[in-house]
Amino acid sequence: MKATLTVLGSGTSMGVPTLGCECAVCRSKDPHDRRTRPSIMLEYGGKVVVIDTSPDFYTQALRENIKRVDAVLYTHTHADHILGIDDLRPLSFQHKPEKLPLYARPEAAAFLRRMFSYIFDADYKFGSLPQLELKPIDGPVDIFGVQFDPVILIHGETQIYGYRFGSAAYLTDHSEIPDSSARQLRGLDILFLDALRHKPHPTHSTVKNSLEIVDRLKPKRAFFTHICHDLGHEATNATLPRHVRLAHDGLKLEFEI
Repeated sequence: MKATLTVLGSGTSMGVPTLGCECAVCRSKDPHDRRTRPSIMLEYGGKVVVIDTSPDFYTQALRENIKRVDAVLYTHTHADHILGIDDLRPLSFQHKPEKLPLYARPEAAAFLRRMFSYIFDADYKFGSLPQLELKPIDGPVDIFGVQFDPVILIHGETQIYGYRFGSAAYLTDHSEIPDSSARQLRGLDILFLDALRHKPHPTHSTVKNSLEIVDRLKPKRAFFTHICHDLGHEATNATLPRHVRLAHDGLKLEFEI
């Protein structure tokens, strides 16, 4: 089945431009250097699936003219990946009397229930609530005929999820990919990897490290995401192999799911 992957956001937790910063990338006129917080959208078979709802989801949805969302998967519960959850509200009403399903690692689902208890546990009488249903997953899940395989990643000292779906995989935050997870990532057309910057970081991959992962896993195409303001889009791409690019907001890719 043909699918389209759209990069909703390619930036780090603070976004680019970063507030209060006057560096060259933050002042850049290149639209590729404007990076909202990390998320992607998948479209296939008339369905729309989003991975993570960042604090910028409202802006991203307007930019991409998103009129429906049929499911959301979460990688983990850091603020830059979940704080757009309430912006699902108008899109969730389309599913009544059903609710919009949200898939997450069991611990992440429990955190989301606590964090957004007003959505999942409250009986709010004075306005509309997002119509959402949490679905904890600890293995592959079928979403509208496509298998999504959780890929365990190490993010600092925490285990989180990336996802493989068909011939593509999205790994947004990682400092390490365990060998057992790397075995899930063979034979890919598209691989998204965390590549925060050149300087080492305790919870994120570097450009050098992610290039080594690409070399090992050998996807046909690789894209780096969760990018901070250390990396200018054009200048960095000029240093990368031809099949490896920095992702950018609004990037659209066709692939077989």
